[in-house]
Amino acid sequence: MAITLIENFRAVFYGPFYAAEALGAYEREGVEVRIKTSTDPANTMKFLVSGEGEVSWGGPLRILFARDKDAGASPVAFCEVVGRDPFFIVGRAPLPGFRLADLRGKRLATVSEVPTPWMCLQQDLRLAGVDAASIDRVPDRSMADNVAALREGRVDAIQVFEPYVTQLEAEGAGHVWYAAASRGLTSYTTLNTTRGFLDGNPGIALGMCRAIVRTQKWIAAHESAALADAVSGYFPSLPAAVLASSFERYRSLGVWNRTPRLRQEGFDWLRDAALAAGLTRKRIEYQECVDMRFAERAMQDDPPSV
Repeated sequence: MAITLIENFRAVFYGPFYAAEALGAYEREGVEVRIKTSTDPANTMKFLVSGEGEVSWGGPLRILFARDKDAGASPVAFCEVVGRDPFFIVGRAPLPGFRLADLRGKRLATVSEVPTPWMCLQQDLRLAGVDAASIDRVPDRSMADNVAALREGRVDAIQVFEPYVTQLEAEGAGHVWYAAASRGLTSYTTLNTTRGFLDGNPGIALGMCRAIVRTQKWIAAHESAALADAVSGYFPSLPAAVLASSFERYRSLGVWNRTPRLRQEGFDWLRDAALAAGLTRKRIEYQECVDMRFAERAMQDDPPSV
């Protein structure tokens, strides 16, 4: 059975997902996977439920949204790949010893394309005792537009992911003030499917988890330049050095998991941030959204690297 795996959108921090395909990890497990890019990241979960694909990757926040609207919603996360927040605050000038309170009085442009980055930063601010309403925020521009605004001096800082960070640093136009990954575990990107598919296709679910284990071992054993070389075809416009530097930053920050296990601490942080931001209304429990049966089995099987 061929599986359609829905890609949320093209992003550098999804590197391990591309590596699993490029390195033939799914093939080693006898699972035929075709990657299809979502036409709308906000509706990736709906495409999954409607049958346009059997498995997707994306934020567990979307599962929380689905469960918040319908307690009987079927999507479930069964394998985690990105366990820490891949976003950064990049400022125009160096700011050693940066604290979140330093954002007061600064003009900050935040991510508009998806809700998770700003939602998580709001929680960081809340936990640091900073009122998010006190920040002079530009909320409605794309990351590309915000990068241009930073270069032109129209904002003091922006919220972005790689490769923008590496590119801005190389130009001398931006300096990292804050890496959101430094807060610790925040469940960010998982393989998702419906409970019906998971229960009806245990061999495929296990094979995909084993493929991720193989890929995680390969990434841990190779330099970031090798990973960049392996997945360069997914990013044809990015110079190899920029891609490798971006990957190295994510590796050093522990953004990518070493195992497919989604730890409850990371899920709970995300859930609590959604509640505090008013994006969800119910305190949804880990067990309602997460099924680690096959991830745990894959870890016990301990398949070799690709």
